[in-house]
Amino acid sequence: PENGNKTSITEFNLRGFGMLPELQIFLFLLFLVIYVVTVAGNLLIVVLVVADRHLHTPMYFFLGNLSCMETCYSSTLLPEMLAVLLTGDQIISVSGCLIQLYFFGSLVGTECFLLLVMSYDRYVAICNPLRYTAHMGVKACLQLAGSSWLWGFLGNGITTLAVSQLTFCGPNGIDHFFCDPVPLIRLSCDDPQMMEMLAFTLTLIFLLVPFLLTLTSYICIIATILRIPSTSGRQKAFSTCSSHLTVVTIYYGTLLISYMFPTTDLLGDFNKVLSVVYTVLTPLVNPLLYSLRNKEVKEALRKV
Repeated sequence: PENGNKTSITEFNLRGFGMLPELQIFLFLLFLVIYVVTVAGNLLIVVLVVADRHLHTPMYFFLGNLSCMETCYSSTLLPEMLAVLLTGDQIISVSGCLIQLYFFGSLVGTECFLLLVMSYDRYVAICNPLRYTAHMGVKACLQLAGSSWLWGFLGNGITTLAVSQLTFCGPNGIDHFFCDPVPLIRLSCDDPQMMEMLAFTLTLIFLLVPFLLTLTSYICIIATILRIPSTSGRQKAFSTCSSHLTVVTIYYGTLLISYMFPTTDLLGDFNKVLSVVYTVLTPLVNPLLYSLRNKEVKEALRKV
């Protein structure tokens, strides 16, 4: 199709693994194992949370939501990556790229809000334990979890709709292993300044704001824990949120570096490595952290 003197392209070339042809079989097997373990681990947590009545608490309800989200998140990116590595076919249609962009961005936004909700749950439990039951009832938990999913998908819908209006007239090579919004916007023949401003604004709303609120929650939590007189009391309180704090640090750390700082050619490959951390490793690590460091989950697993 023609746009004035510009010919719109109909497909993109995902060149993320193009510089590593000799490692493609190894990477395929590695990512295949990671994908299987990630899906199995996260689905196991969902099953445990549903099946064991001792895990029918707000903390595990949100953990079940997070594990469900991580399963969807991995399934949005990894099957396409595995197909590229196995066949060497790096071509993805424009519509396929936009669909991947929508679900990837929506699930990133959902995870940011879910991590914020989980930090709020720990904040109320540790800083206001007498009000915990009143604040975190069934209705409140459903509203918080539902809002996280809703805002994630609605917010990224704006970005995807805006990207779909751009004209892509070549080149069509995306220097990444999935349809990441930053390199995608740079391929547009239109003035990218407005799109980059929109992307930056949405990143502030859906990434930086939840991160700052989560950080504030943990500052209050740590301050409260440090005031507990007994060492065993401090250890018990900190153990309930240490796994979540680890996940938050890894996830937000890599996302903020990738999307909040200017990308240069020098940092391009480094950003790909960071992308592997938050797209591949974080969904894998989450169930391991929450199960290996949690007595209640281990007990539910033993009973099953």
